[in-house]
Amino acid sequence: MNKIILADSQAIFRAGTAKVLAMDEDVRIIAQCTDLDRMHHAITTFPGSIVLFAASLHPDLVRLRALLESVGSRGIVIAENNDAAGAYIQQGFRGVVFRCVTGPALVECVRAVAGGDTWLPPQMMVPDSPEEDMVGTRVRDRLTPKEMRIVALIVQGCKNREIALRLKTTEQVIKNYLRSVYDKTGVSDRLELALFTIHHRVLAQAAADVGSKLEAEEATAQQAMA
Repeated sequence: MNKIILADSQAIFRAGTAKVLAMDEDVRIIAQCTDLDRMHHAITTFPGSIVLFAASLHPDLVRLRALLESVGSRGIVIAENNDAAGAYIQQGFRGVVFRCVTGPALVECVRAVAGGDTWLPPQMMVPDSPEEDMVGTRVRDRLTPKEMRIVALIVQGCKNREIALRLKTTEQVIKNYLRSVYDKTGVSDRLELALFTIHHRVLAQAAADVGSKLEAEEATAQQAMA
């Protein structure tokens, strides 16, 4: 049984990753961590594990590698889509996956690292160019600005009530929009929508841009009220 420690601040991605790995009968997720302190504690508590951690947590990589080696564990990096995978391997980590990783590829990576191998994503240090993501581009172009805002907030882990408050509308309106978004993306629920968005780089970038714009607008509004 391969013991997995999963560390990532993005709740949606953690949930999707846990769902994918739970389908492998040889894998058991023994800890899910949202920050570095919890991850370090889990690593010392559960030696001999595979630690799947997000680069976005910004750990001290030298310290983390030393800690993993001291307890006989191996590290797999969840890299952002524009990161260079090879750099993490050079620093002693055993595997790298991008956030756009597919379920089968994630399982393959975990199995390879558990078997003592090193695993790099097929695209190596150069992710597929955005121009090649025809599905993501097509979906992005079909979504309305309001729908894209909702997608951006879904990826951030927001519930319908919070989305309604932030967009100054009602939960029922958000539900209506979500039905349209599900139809356009071919997914059936908010988790699948978030994973679909993360997987398609063009769509993920559009959602990130919209999310940043929304946060800036909210900050401006709060300053105006102060």
